[in-house]
Amino acid sequence: MLREADSRAHRVAWLRRTVERMRDQWSAQDDWDDPEDPRDAEAPPDWFPGGHLPEDARRMGLTHHVAEGALLDFAGKLDAAKPLHRYTAWALLVVFGLPVVFALMRLFNAIRGY
Repeated sequence: MLREADSRAHRVAWLRRTVERMRDQWSAQDDWDDPEDPRDAEAPPDWFPGGHLPEDARRMGLTHHVAEGALLDFAGKLDAAKPLHRYTAWALLVVFGLPVVFALMRLFNAIRGY
């Protein structure tokens, strides 16, 4: 009988220590939680169109409704940390860079007389 009481007291003490340790861990986790987002609560979410246009483009009157503004908005949403976004950026560079290269080649050929 004494042994059962001692065993029960030991289990209760162990349970109390465990609960205290868990409480300390939870309070430590609360200290590291992310703070509230300081942005305006009424601001549209990041995924809404037109949210990634540079200020210069907005001052010029570009919006996501015109082709140039939509392209700038799309390119502004690309994240360099994601491999697919990097491949997309390189593809855009090739698509918009090749016509310039071809125009320069045609100009040099015209100057040389071919």
